[in-house]
Amino acid sequence: MSSLSDPTTPPRRAGRTLQLARFATAFAWSVSSRVLSASSARGITNRFNMDAWQPLLSALFLLFLLAVGFRFLEIIARRPASSRSVLGLPQRSTSGREWLIGAALGWGMVILAVMPMVLAGGLHISFWTEPGTMRLIAINLLTIAAQTLAVEVIFRGYAFRCLIEVIGPVGATLGMSIIFAFAQVLINGATSTGIFIAVLMGILFSVAWLRTHALWLAWGMHFAWTASMGMLFGLPVSGKIDSSVLVQTIASGRRWLTGGDYGPEGARFTALALLAGLIVLVRVTREYAWNYTHTPIVAGGYAMEAQPPAAHVAMEQSQQSQPPALVQILPSAPQGRSAGDPPEV
Repeated sequence: MSSLSDPTTPPRRAGRTLQLARFATAFAWSVSSRVLSASSARGITNRFNMDAWQPLLSALFLLFLLAVGFRFLEIIARRPASSRSVLGLPQRSTSGREWLIGAALGWGMVILAVMPMVLAGGLHISFWTEPGTMRLIAINLLTIAAQTLAVEVIFRGYAFRCLIEVIGPVGATLGMSIIFAFAQVLINGATSTGIFIAVLMGILFSVAWLRTHALWLAWGMHFAWTASMGMLFGLPVSGKIDSSVLVQTIASGRRWLTGGDYGPEGARFTALALLAGLIVLVRVTREYAWNYTHTPIVAGGYAMEAQPPAAHVAMEQSQQSQPPALVQILPSAPQGRSAGDPPEV
């Protein structure tokens, strides 16, 4: 007999089993959606000769499938929610500011990771100026925005929240960060240093969610990291140079500083930039952590009303049984003649 149908099973254990099933289903749906979205985008772009739009369409299809699948899981769990909620993008007044703070953090970490290469003179920059460059830049920016959001939804979104309810925030953060690093190995062929950096990045983005209970800040940070490194500096991002349109850079120097062909995400020095970013992240999100992550206090237990002592009760009863005493109010000043009295002769 399963634990869900056993009446002797504690409710907490049954709830954790349900959350674990939701996590497994959500993650399996994420993997399937990625394959399906890539195939659909490839077919459409090949049909209409729109190869430059394929990554963007694939990311948009993926976000749509994730929203549909996660909403369906919430309906099954009898917890219906909006698409924005299941994607981890709740509507609130600080969402734009959170995204901008994340973007500033991501840009700052890239500057910190790349600056030693600049000071060492190890960056060889070239510019590609051909007709249609600005159009490709716009497409790549939209693509990076959609792709980074999809990655955050998969690894720090619905499945991550389900896993937190099973093993807690620390275990969920480490678990999803390791899965994120493993995905980097499968997709991009990450090196050993790249795996370590990917785990640190997973922890960093997970902490961003834990401090705000939303993906706005993590999304902004991930977007700025990828866009700054790939488009602004023209460096490889996880071994890929797809986003390097206007600026193309070749880094020379020691591998622990440049990361070689894999890019700064394969350099050991980048770990220091990520750790510095983590410290700043915790400091700048203190207000959000207070406003969005503290569980409201709910009153519980039984009402307790202390009975007054018997002597007090007897005194009150005796006072109630006695008639109230009459109080004579005397004038505060001597009585004089009234205005209507006749004068004395």
